Amino acid sequence: MSEASGGIAKWPTQVKDYFEELQHEMKLVTWPSWKQVRATTGVVLAAVFAFGAYFFLVDNIIGKVVQRVYDYFTK
Repeated sequence: MSEASGGIAKWPTQVKDYFEELQHEMKLVTWPSWKQVRATTGVVLAAVFAFGAYFFLVDNIIGKVVQRVYDYFTK
């Protein structure tokens, strides 16, 4: 039982240490420039629209094929 209470007693110190280490690590991060952020955002948006268009077309084509097969067998 003393182990459990010892772990609980250390919890505030562990949380404090965690946030101190987090703050230190965040200072070491190399953040992208605003120009890089805009460029990569543009690439992501273009990819999203390209994949969206691709899946839209494939879904419509497969849907029409399935509908024709269904119509063929239900007549």
